[in-house]
This record gives sequence, C-alpha cells and structure tokens, in this order.
Amino acid sequence: MRDAILSLDDELRATSRVPALAGGGAVRPAEVATLLLAGAVASLLTNLVRLRLGIPGSSIVFAVFPIALGFALVPRRGAGTVMAGGALATTLALWLAGVRLDGVGAQTSLLLTGPLLDVALRWGARGWRPYLAFLAAGAASNAMAFVVRGATKLAGVGGGVGGPRGFGLWWPRAVGSYAVAGLVAGLIGALAWFHFRSRDADVSGGAR
Repeated sequence: MRDAILSLDDELRATSRVPALAGGGAVRPAEVATLLLAGAVASLLTNLVRLRLGIPGSSIVFAVFPIALGFALVPRRGAGTVMAGGALATTLALWLAGVRLDGVGAQTSLLLTGPLLDVALRWGARGWRPYLAFLAAGAASNAMAFVVRGATKLAGVGGGVGGPRGFGLWWPRAVGSYAVAGLVAGLIGALAWFHFRSRDADVSGGAR
C-alpha cells in the first residue's frame, strides 16, 4: 500500500494513549498486519461473544473497542477501511466454518464503523477530535444498522416476530437503544485509547 493511501495522522498520533507503531515514513507490513488483526478481533468479539443483554444495537461495543485500538496503534488515514477488510475476511471465514454469526444489524455496524471513522476523523478540533469523531461514527454506524435490521424485520427475515407487526413492536424500543449504544460505544473507544488533549498541547501549555 502506498504511503499516500495510509498517510500519517499526526494529530491522532499525538492523542494516542499507547505508543504508535506508525512513523513518518512508508507504511510497514507490521502496521497493515496490526490493522487487519484489529479488524479480525472486532469480528471475533462481535460474532462469538454473546452477553444476551437484551439491548438492541449493543453489539457495536465489540466492534468499536478493537477498532479504536487499531487507530491508536496505527494512526493513519484510511486505517478504518483496512480494519473493515480484516473484519470482513474473518467473518467470511467464520461463516465458511459453520459458525453461527450475529445478526445483520451487528454485521452492518461491524463493517461500517471503520470506514465511517476514516471520514469522521478528517474533521474536528484538536483535542476534541477523536471524541467527536468516535461519537459521530458510532451513532452513524448504529443508525445504519438500525435501518438494515428494521428492513429485515419488515421482511420477516432474521428470526423473531417479523412483518409489520414485528417491526411495530420492535422499533419504538430499538430506535433509542441503537442511538444510545452507538454513542456510548464511541465514547468508550475514545476514552480508552485517546487523550482528551494532545501531548504537544500539554507540553506547550506547561512551557508557558
């Protein structure tokens, strides 16, 4: 992969809580492997861990946490799309192995969170940036998951009570749950792996 595709995000690296693997030079194979592994872990957590909390949309937490770590370790633009590729490959491997996958809503948030973060992390003020980006991406990802899951409910696909009746029973509770779960997952990911202020800002502030 060319450096132009995965260019270094200096501001994101400055807020990471863990030592970044990425430097200012070309993308190294170890960085790509780390991103693919983070996507694979997100897929494994999403599809294999069953907490059965009864909270629609809550599985996004399993996707956001390792993806956020991937961005902290390899703070490069486009890293989320690479992680989505790792998640997709792992999910397909689980499916081929006969593993019962999580629902279509969970798969949607799993595959969209990384690319949405790629977009969201291009905007935002220094310091606030990862927090706003993760909140926005988490909410947007789960909003899309809600739409996809709702469509399958209406079509009577995916288990449970389907059709208009099933959708009517499901959506009043799910719409708020999906929104809150997306925001909470984004906040957890940002708090776990990123500082609120960049280290550069802390150093310059202390020097005054």
